[in-house]
Amino acid sequence: MAGQFEATVEVDRAVEEVFAYLADGRNDPQFSPRVLRIDRTPDTPTAVGTVFRSTVKDAGMKTAREFRITAFEAPVRIRWQEASKNSVTVREGGYDLERLTDGRTRVRIFNSLEGHGVGKLLVGLALAAARKDADAFGARIKAAAEAAIPAR
Repeated sequence: MAGQFEATVEVDRAVEEVFAYLADGRNDPQFSPRVLRIDRTPDTPTAVGTVFRSTVKDAGMKTAREFRITAFEAPVRIRWQEASKNSVTVREGGYDLERLTDGRTRVRIFNSLEGHGVGKLLVGLALAAARKDADAFGARIKAAAEAAIPAR
């Protein structure tokens, strides 16, 4: 079984600034408590082909994750695929950003999960947990971006 979760929030900052914040995956620990560590390779601005390697804690277990940026269209679209070989992985994920008329930004995040091996049995649980947390995850993105990007 595979499936997707998503969240949409409105951030009280300009789309270019929100895009730049989200494009630097090293900011992920600011809104994703499961991310314990993350590095970018190469250590240059994010672009198609950039890889983010992280250590995350899911269900009490630490795992290594590797995501490759597959689409990068400033300031509206970022896509990634997980290259690591875990039991549950992200087939595709991304951010869609939309400029709102009042200087705010609508952000949609999504991840399509799939299971491999025993992960085919676990992916339903992972999806249920992700869907349950989706609105809170979106709220954490909003709060972190607004805290990191100065108001104008």
